[in-house]
Amino acid sequence: MNWYDCKMKGLVKEIQIDEELIKSLIEQSEKKLITSKFLPLNKDTASTKFSVVYDSLREILEAIAVKKGFKIYNHDCFFGFLKEILKLEKESFDFDNLRKIRNSINYYGKDLSIENAKQLIGEIKKLRIELIKKHL
Repeated sequence: MNWYDCKMKGLVKEIQIDEELIKSLIEQSEKKLITSKFLPLNKDTASTKFSVVYDSLREILEAIAVKKGFKIYNHDCFFGFLKEILKLEKESFDFDNLRKIRNSINYYGKDLSIENAKQLIGEIKKLRIELIKKHL
């Protein structure tokens, strides 16, 4: 969803920059990554491990949004945020693909293979590090 539509639908609002919230979101993101390390990657945990690591990325995006003065209430709106506010077009499409995979797991009961989960988790971690370096 583009940024304008998100704003018009009330899925994004401008807020005061909150350094404590930013710090807390980064800490929670780190905790999710630590937690994911306790899950072995196998056929029973592949989708769960992906979802936990995805959440760590989403929290980093939330922290960046807060740092830019925004509260985003919908994962779909992070696409517009990445593309239109941060000017990261490729990353916006990468995140949107990850979001759709996460939704297929959470809402439609889809499972990931071990190989697919491993690849996607690697992509998430790479994107997460990139965003931290550039925007936090």
